[in-house]
Amino acid sequence: MREYLAYPGERFIENRSRRDFIRSTGCLLGAAALGGSVLSCRGREKAAHRWAGFKYAMCNESMAELSWAEQCRIVSEAGYRGIEVAAFTLVKEGVQEISPTRRREMAAVMSRAGIECVGLHWLLAPPPTGLHFTTPDVAVRKRTVAYFNELIDFCADLGGSKMIFGSPKQRNTMGISVAEAKRHFAEGLAAVADHAQRRGIEILIEPLGKRTTDVVNTLAEASKLAARVDHPAVQIMFDFNNTPDETEPFDVLLRKHYKRIGHVHVQEQGGKHLGTGTAVNDYVKAFQTLKDLRYDEWVSLEVFDFSPGGRRIAEESMRTLRQIEAKLV
Repeated sequence: MREYLAYPGERFIENRSRRDFIRSTGCLLGAAALGGSVLSCRGREKAAHRWAGFKYAMCNESMAELSWAEQCRIVSEAGYRGIEVAAFTLVKEGVQEISPTRRREMAAVMSRAGIECVGLHWLLAPPPTGLHFTTPDVAVRKRTVAYFNELIDFCADLGGSKMIFGSPKQRNTMGISVAEAKRHFAEGLAAVADHAQRRGIEILIEPLGKRTTDVVNTLAEASKLAARVDHPAVQIMFDFNNTPDETEPFDVLLRKHYKRIGHVHVQEQGGKHLGTGTAVNDYVKAFQTLKDLRYDEWVSLEVFDFSPGGRRIAEESMRTLRQIEAKLV
């Protein structure tokens, strides 16, 4: 039996696109993007692409007690190129309270630190309270979609391009069937997809283990949901820790679903930071697969045990990532 820290404060015991944009070359999506922001083809077909190496980022919630400037400094000094933001760590009621001026200041702080905003995750974790994407309550879904659009603007204003849809408690069945919850999930994503595309944002469905939610537990389910929405701004992501319900190895999963994968989260199995477990050996084949496929999107460190402190988490995890890289051919 293994104990998981799958989400902060929670422990669990485990006993295409409608335009076929993937195949087009040099494709640009959302050419009429607001403010000139454009969602471009990720180049999932990598055959002729020269790989420039992994881009590492770190999620910010392990440093939430620190100032934004200090968070960015820690991330940069540890060798990461990007920071991934959990919006709830920055607000009391919602992202609407972060003014345009403050958003520009936050972007400037990142720039001075030599990093960039990857995007957002933990999208619907409170505050604000009462949001739910798949509830049978139409009014709640409408309010949640409206806030999701606010998050899209916040992400774009910070210079981010990825929104990772995990939020297990805001997408579970709430007394309805899984099929009905997935229908609401798809409808909600479709409702925000055009706005995301205009702002240059990609919404990535995160499969989560059944220990945290009962809606979308595998990459296959996430891919099917993305295909159901059938919009270039809605794809999927891969998280090493969120694979307890998968039946295939990491490398096989990555190859099978690669064309839709737009982001990777990494941590030890169980949710602690890299270097505290066996990832340095167990993840080598997966990283080799990503290298072979010339994956050029973010690999972002997301942990759920914050007790070591942000700086130690950042530095020890980066050391482990470099050790993994040293084993690749």
